[in-house]
Amino acid sequence: MPQPKRGRPRAFDRDQALLDAARLFWRRGYSGTSTRDLTAQLGLSTSSLYGAFGSKAELFEAAVRTYAERYREIYEQAVAAPDFRTVVERVLIDSVHEFTRPDDEHPGCLLSSAAMADSTSTLDTSAYFAELQGHNERMLRERIEQALREGELSANTDASILTGLIQSIWHGLSARANLGADRADLLATARLGHALICGGAGPSR
Repeated sequence: MPQPKRGRPRAFDRDQALLDAARLFWRRGYSGTSTRDLTAQLGLSTSSLYGAFGSKAELFEAAVRTYAERYREIYEQAVAAPDFRTVVERVLIDSVHEFTRPDDEHPGCLLSSAAMADSTSTLDTSAYFAELQGHNERMLRERIEQALREGELSANTDASILTGLIQSIWHGLSARANLGADRADLLATARLGHALICGGAGPSR
């Protein structure tokens, strides 16, 4: 008789495992989450955990990348909007909806959590985070410069300052979501930020 294959059970769900691991990292931080915690939460043996993800650090990196890519997509869709008001609205409003997705779909914003702050051993994750932020900011700035060329913004608007303002609001919304602010509160803040930015000329040079 052929011998049964060994390895992870057929019921293993990688996406669910990443979500469960991300929840632990979000709540306890990177250093505060042990391999034993992860195996208990994911229902895997240590060998299966290593077989699936390589190591705790690699699992953390996979979780960060999985959920961070959603923010890249938000920015990419936002800057494709036909007018600047919609660009700002989509960056802020769509991000709030992502920050506050139900717990069974999203772990919380890992990018502004304590997990990132104490993950000094995962240099690839830190580099990826910096690359992601830089990518999103460049896309946004280029779209603002386009709005300037097309006359949507006053000629004396400083694209760098306006980009920084929008990004500062975005990071503030993310941090407040991690502190437990509810969706309605965050949406109200995002809409006020949108109104203040788009209600008049952008920040001047």
